[in-house]
Amino acid sequence: QVQLIESGGGLVQVGGSLRLSCAASGRTSSAYAMGWFRRAPGKEREFVAAINWSGGLTYYADSVKGRFAISRDNAKKQVYLQMNSLKPEDTAIYHCAADGQLFGSILVEERDYDYWGQGTQVTVSS
Repeated sequence: QVQLIESGGGLVQVGGSLRLSCAASGRTSSAYAMGWFRRAPGKEREFVAAINWSGGLTYYADSVKGRFAISRDNAKKQVYLQMNSLKPEDTAIYHCAADGQLFGSILVEERDYDYWGQGTQVTVSS
């Protein structure tokens, strides 16, 4: 089994920045594709960003493109989400997800991911 633990969430003002981290442990591999999703109050969970197994490919939702950056450190088995120019509509619980297939590419659908973290709360105040 693979465990994912997110950290780095918190309360920030509009225009501020946060860096989320996702640490993988258990029967995991650094060769999994990873992604970030978020669930805002009263809304469905939505895709935010994805990164392939090597870190050479990334993909973003239009709503965060140019403001967020996903990256990974395979030696540490960690994935990061740098969030800049935060807006109130970025308020949500952010979840990281891992694909169980080795050497995976970009995945944007929830159903393509096998493992999920519990999430970390991000609140952007205006």
